[in-house]
Amino acid sequence: MDFRYLGNSGLKISEITYGNWLTHGSQVENEQAVRSVRAALDAGITTFDTADVYANTAAETVLGGALASERRESVEIFTKVYFPTGPKGPNDTGLSRKHIMESIEGSLRRLRTDHVDLYQAHRYDYDTPLEETMQAFADLVRQGKVLYVGVSEWTADQLKAGHTLAKELGFQLISNQPQYSMLWRVIEEKVVPASEELGISQIVWSPVAQGILTGKYKPGEQPPAGSRATDEKGGADMISRFMNDETLTGVQKLAPIAQDLGLTMAQLAVAWVLQNNNVASAIIGASRPEQVTDNVKASGVKLDDETLRRIDNAIGGLAQRDPAQTKSPEHRLT
Repeated sequence: MDFRYLGNSGLKISEITYGNWLTHGSQVENEQAVRSVRAALDAGITTFDTADVYANTAAETVLGGALASERRESVEIFTKVYFPTGPKGPNDTGLSRKHIMESIEGSLRRLRTDHVDLYQAHRYDYDTPLEETMQAFADLVRQGKVLYVGVSEWTADQLKAGHTLAKELGFQLISNQPQYSMLWRVIEEKVVPASEELGISQIVWSPVAQGILTGKYKPGEQPPAGSRATDEKGGADMISRFMNDETLTGVQKLAPIAQDLGLTMAQLAVAWVLQNNNVASAIIGASRPEQVTDNVKASGVKLDDETLRRIDNAIGGLAQRDPAQTKSPEHRLT
């Protein structure tokens, strides 16, 4: 496992992060989830990402239990705040001081720790003054409950404003967690250049495009039974944007490229996002330990310019690149 610095900080994280969105506490039984976490640890992954909203807090509970026997200093635990949790009352959502200060207490309790290594604003909150949000984060840093602060899916302008306030308040904004893959490249035009200027790294989610880039979905065929495209709990909705014959046909052109490199298509997809120097880590999820063991082999893989050209020729024209697709809800969700 290779490690990279997170933003302009001294924190090193594994370049493959284990994430439990859409798995722990919902799709996957707890015993299987714990086995997947164990596989991640055995593979050298030290960085684990979750959020209070995943499975309405259950995902944090499962991850906290799975990591309970580990030396706390040997792992990096990341979580997030913004989306509705609990009974979803008027203050059970957003980035108000009230919601942030109360949410961290619940997250720490469920994760069985007295601090998180990275606390992330899960989206931008248009209904709360940014000054209020950043002051709350600053206070948590000073209390020692949060070591570093990051965000998720913020625009370039939002990153710049947040970075300025953080600096004034005596801490750093060091990371952004956006969607990024061969098929979803919206951060490249504006978010990445701004982040490079500010000393912010990307921790990217869905590098395999919710499984599309594994090649298991074939044009003109029904999705495999038990796959994310058949999951009515949320997976099918997320993957639907890619489930068209044009995209699926293009993805199949990646198979010989991966084969030439001795990689699976999933490994190629994860390795591709890690070629971006602004990416500190790629988040992988897993419903089975074998998936973790397979995907971590992307760590350390270097793709030469000719390979990158072949990938662009295969599916580059199918990628979503519009920077306007980096967005947060206009109002808090309840």
